[in-house]
Amino acid sequence: MVAELEKITYDDGGGFRAAYITDTGGMWHFHPEYELVLNIKSNGTRIIGDSVELFDRYDMVFIAGNIPHSWNYYKHDNILPDKHGIEVHFKLSSLGEALLSQHEMHKIKELLTEAERGIAFSVEDARKAEPHLIRMINNTGIDKMIDFFNVLKVASLSEKRGYLCSENYRQSFDERGNKKMADVYTYIRENYFKPISLEKISKIVKMNPFTFSRFFKKNCGAGFVEYLNRVRTNKACYLLRETEYQVQDIARECGFESISNFNKQFRKTEGLSPRDYRTQFK
Repeated sequence: MVAELEKITYDDGGGFRAAYITDTGGMWHFHPEYELVLNIKSNGTRIIGDSVELFDRYDMVFIAGNIPHSWNYYKHDNILPDKHGIEVHFKLSSLGEALLSQHEMHKIKELLTEAERGIAFSVEDARKAEPHLIRMINNTGIDKMIDFFNVLKVASLSEKRGYLCSENYRQSFDERGNKKMADVYTYIRENYFKPISLEKISKIVKMNPFTFSRFFKKNCGAGFVEYLNRVRTNKACYLLRETEYQVQDIARECGFESISNFNKQFRKTEGLSPRDYRTQFK
């Protein structure tokens, strides 16, 4: 299987769609529209082209059309927070070459070109864009367009944005390999709290453990065990911030075998103990 084509619908008949995210993610797909996503409340793993990264609150990315992507959200009690993110879709033709050729649109045009590799923004930029995105959902007509251009203004003036896909990435990148990785990430998302052996995960993509280890590191940039520990720690960060669960209960819920192993892996990833991390948000 390869990435699935997703059809974007525009309820108001306009060329710019903004909405709260209601799906649970996980589907490896693409579409011709540009896409901007602001994650507000959830966390997990996002895959964009050949980029694989953990994401947390106020993660904002912008990608050009036809780049395969998926979001794998980590759920609490098997549910996602209400209105956990906002997504915007639009076609390049909705802006038009005549408008983009104007001198005043130079930075916007640069931004659209950079989106061919996918762009990630800072938390600060995400927070600046949030009120415009919320208004874009609620407004119509010229007010909606003003909100849209304010979002593009924040993105184009950002000094802390970075590329997601590698420089040599092409949309002809091995989609079958990406589909296999998407299947692996989905399995991890749904089972991270259980013991997951290398032998078990390699069967998901019908590989032997040695071949899978090489395949995973090549596509993810990290070894399987390292990545799994990062996923579990990422989920633990969410629970430490958002719940009053005891640290030992969080360690168990996130799949760590012991509290000592949890503390070790958490320090390795976050640079401080789970308790000290929680204190920052109290």
